[in-house]
Amino acid sequence: MARVRMRDVAEHAGVSVRTVSNVVSGYPHVSPETRAKVQRSLDELGYRMDYLARGLRSGRTGFIALAVPFLAEPYFAELAQAVIRAAGRRGITVLVEATAGDSEVERRILDGGLTNVADGVLLSALTVPAADVGARTPDFPLVMLGEHSVGDQFPRVGIDNVAAARTAVEHLVEQGCRRIVALGRNGSENGRQRTEGYQQAMSAARVRRVNWLVVPVEDWTREQGYAAVRELLEGDGPLPDAVFAFNDALAVGALRALDASGVRVPEDVAVAGIDDIQEAAYTHPPLTSVAPDLNVIAERALALLEEQTGRSGAAREPGAPVAAVQEATPFRLVVRESSRWRSAGR
Repeated sequence: MARVRMRDVAEHAGVSVRTVSNVVSGYPHVSPETRAKVQRSLDELGYRMDYLARGLRSGRTGFIALAVPFLAEPYFAELAQAVIRAAGRRGITVLVEATAGDSEVERRILDGGLTNVADGVLLSALTVPAADVGARTPDFPLVMLGEHSVGDQFPRVGIDNVAAARTAVEHLVEQGCRRIVALGRNGSENGRQRTEGYQQAMSAARVRRVNWLVVPVEDWTREQGYAAVRELLEGDGPLPDAVFAFNDALAVGALRALDASGVRVPEDVAVAGIDDIQEAAYTHPPLTSVAPDLNVIAERALALLEEQTGRSGAAREPGAPVAAVQEATPFRLVVRESSRWRSAGR
């Protein structure tokens, strides 16, 4: 079957080739009636955009790249889905790259390693040190996602990590918990910020700092959460009142370890996490978690990227300064059965 050309669509719809091009490219100044008529012809004829040809003509590919550490981790999978949905509403295709949290891979991306296939990049960095990046700014459209900062010169969208952790711990304190384990300290910026939020809430509650309550892990995974809590329970210390996990994957592992040790949740130990992954509503018992608004994060990140690519106006010239916006998006505490320590009869 011969390839359907833009000229064929124009003849079918009774409009100019230019009008068809405007509709396909998402040009805003086309009347709704004309846009609907052209779209019907596009659908009926089965027109498919030649992205390579469009990119050669316009200097744009219609693709953006999203780089996240792990697609197997629910939070990043759900974040990717939110970005794909938001991009789809803009007629943008998302290419997804998994970095495995490798600082060398993240550094290559910051150096423009994905710009040969994409108009702009959304990067959720995990490990690359700010010192490795220095004060330079990229000469391509880039927005950072999440709380790991590689410098205030990069636009970034995430949540207030310290406040999110503090909110979760304050809730556990309100339930009457005092021996609250902080599960997840590591060398990452995320870990540092969530430890700070935990310590702020504990200090505000005038709870004496106890070193054994801050439990380090290497990675924020179910396996690490399970192993760390099993080791804690097998130690000589008293049973904690609660576990605050630095993400929901750790919390799921903690729930399994507590159950395997015959510890009841929330009657004996309350549990709370951060991320509110879909799994949180279906654990046993359902998990209390701090929920970032992934849809808002995706929308704001894309809006900042569009300001650089020119889809929302004039494109930024290479080498021109980037507006280093640091946006903290909303979050909320979703209280479920796992943290209802006070009402569990304590």
